[in-house]
Amino acid sequence: MYPTNLAECIKDLFSVLTNTQRTKITALSLSILYMLLGFFISTALSTIPGQTGDWGIIGAAIIVTFYERISQYTYPLNFKKKINKLLMHRINYIKIGILYGLFVDAFKLGS
Repeated sequence: MYPTNLAECIKDLFSVLTNTQRTKITALSLSILYMLLGFFISTALSTIPGQTGDWGIIGAAIIVTFYERISQYTYPLNFKKKINKLLMHRINYIKIGILYGLFVDAFKLGS
């Protein structure tokens, strides 16, 4: 029996998927990806509550609380805590992206 075009397409799709799983994603590209995710989150955090105008203080309090809790886990005073370092670095990159996005939004509003 001859293979159909659909079977060949599915076989090619699976070969592409297996090849992409074998490639290594560098730490730099992952950090940039997480920073862009944080930038997107900051854009959402600054525009959605700003539509009504009365959620600004609550939104700022949530952002500051999130920011300080992540800093508390990322930079502890005693280093005896067992924390998943890779997860904390990723969340820290998201935090950096949020800060960058909020600065960019502030500059857009100031001009």
